[in-house]
Amino acid sequence: MADTAAVHGHDHDHGHDHGHDHHQRHDPARDDPAIRAHAIAFAYDGSPAVAGISFEVQPGEVLGFLGPNGAGKSTTIKMLTGQLVPDAGTIEVLGMGMPKRRNEVQARMGVVFEEKNLYEEMTGIANLRFFAELFGTEVDTDALLERVDLRDRGEDRVADYSKGMRQRLMVARALVNRPDVLFLDEPTDGLDPVSARAVRELIRDEARRGAAVVLTTHDMHEADDLSDRVAFIDEGRVIAMDTPESLKLEYGQRSVRVRRRVGDAVEEEVIGLDDDGAADRVRDAVAREGLLTVHTDEATLEDIFVQLAGRGLV
Repeated sequence: MADTAAVHGHDHDHGHDHGHDHHQRHDPARDDPAIRAHAIAFAYDGSPAVAGISFEVQPGEVLGFLGPNGAGKSTTIKMLTGQLVPDAGTIEVLGMGMPKRRNEVQARMGVVFEEKNLYEEMTGIANLRFFAELFGTEVDTDALLERVDLRDRGEDRVADYSKGMRQRLMVARALVNRPDVLFLDEPTDGLDPVSARAVRELIRDEARRGAAVVLTTHDMHEADDLSDRVAFIDEGRVIAMDTPESLKLEYGQRSVRVRRRVGDAVEEEVIGLDDDGAADRVRDAVAREGLLTVHTDEATLEDIFVQLAGRGLV
């Protein structure tokens, strides 16, 4: 169980809502990737879950795996963290081969899984101290709990925590070893908006600190908000990988939505910005009487995923 315990010593950190400044966060001149996966594959009872995917993640970069449930996201994370051994392909984390050097790698990684693997009869502080002991490191429990807004609940049993509080404690627990790589599997799934925002802020701070982050999610907004690059995964394969902006420019349709009042009704006109005469049409639409709102529209990541995969993210 030691390996599993080490895998579950997790890490993320809280930051502030800086919009898309994260896309400029990592330094492309850094040396080697923190994570390098080449042609990795895995099958459950002969049924392929991951079908030969390759990618790299740099220090300080957030790579978002975006896809529906069952697409292969969680299986990929489990291979990267040493819980599953790939049927084919190679994995290097922090320059060390996985799973051969799993124990060394796990000592420097943080993981947050969907399932809540906390000790419920122990207090929040006791959970943090226990995992710090597994890593052989000292921990400032007050500071960690402060970062996840649980300072005043540290002496309470985890059994008395809400779902959002437990998730934030899992994030705090991931911080005990200040990991160099961070794996998050649906980290905000089912959380209330306040808890979800707090977890996203933690992830941003960890990336700014220099951790390489791999995030799996089926939440397109979260992936767009947090990721430097996004990998669309479907049926175990990566079908596209680039920055969210580049994907939107390549696959999306830019448009302007103009709403105006005509008598008792509200009319809406959508003008494609890539259409012929778009500038004149926008100018005419805005000049007419009864103008209410003008909005620019761009493709969402979900729009693009549907376009590429032929199905939605849920």
